[in-house]
Amino acid sequence: MLVLVAPGQGAQTPGFLTPWLDLPGAADRLAAWSDAIGLDLAHYGTQGDEDAIRDTAVAQPLLVAAGLLSAAALGDIAPGAVAGHSVGEITAAAYAGVLTEDDALRFVRKRGLAMADAAAVTKTGMAALLGGDPEVTLPHLEKLGLTPANVNGAGQIVAAGTLEQLAALAEDKPEGVRKVVALKVAGAFHTEHMAPAVAKLEEAAAGLTVADPRLTYLSNRDGKAVSAGADVISRLVGQVANPVRWDLCMETFKELGVTALIEVCPGGTLTGLAKRALKGVKTLAVKTPDDLDAARTLVAEHS
Repeated sequence: MLVLVAPGQGAQTPGFLTPWLDLPGAADRLAAWSDAIGLDLAHYGTQGDEDAIRDTAVAQPLLVAAGLLSAAALGDIAPGAVAGHSVGEITAAAYAGVLTEDDALRFVRKRGLAMADAAAVTKTGMAALLGGDPEVTLPHLEKLGLTPANVNGAGQIVAAGTLEQLAALAEDKPEGVRKVVALKVAGAFHTEHMAPAVAKLEEAAAGLTVADPRLTYLSNRDGKAVSAGADVISRLVGQVANPVRWDLCMETFKELGVTALIEVCPGGTLTGLAKRALKGVKTLAVKTPDDLDAARTLVAEHS
């Protein structure tokens, strides 16, 4: 059984869209999406430097566009399940047919702008804690006033909060944590700091055309399959101010008997977690079109 997954913010790197624009029709699709959302995706995806593409309002549409381009390049496949990490859930929702691609790009553009506005209120950020025991780490984060914004499994928890709180964490790591790594994001996503964005997304969601997923769609809220399109959208709206439970998504992968996992562009983060948490599951990160043949082979073997 194959699962297709889409990464979240922080996976982007300068120039990562460049090779994809050589694929037939890719440049035209990207141009149409750019016109629809008022953002030059090709420019940022090929020429934007690290600071430019760290901007939440830019990074999020870029990631969804890249995920949809690379998924389409795989051809007409039918994975047993789809899931995305944070903003990657919008990529997964479009792939599962809950949203049209155009609506997904319009929605993620509004999401990025709303979250950027919320992040501007207070200087906040996120940091990944590598290693450690959650039973030790979580109380330590609470003591420092930090939120476990992403519980990713495989020995990784992402803390979010003010820059002062994150500085305190760097000086006072929980016992057993090997390393604290600042993430390339511009705010404390999936925390109370993002509450102002929820109302804006509720308004944006009201204008969407929504269908029930045609594939098994797993939610970051609890790792469970969601069968109603309206429920998917409700979860996408609330997700920005609530923790991502990728660990529970991976537990569901195990329960479903997943044997292979493909991460769409810009792949790498979720396959890394899967290699540590899903022993025996074949993984492949689609980073450039050069990875497509290997991905298609994996699809043929595990669909």
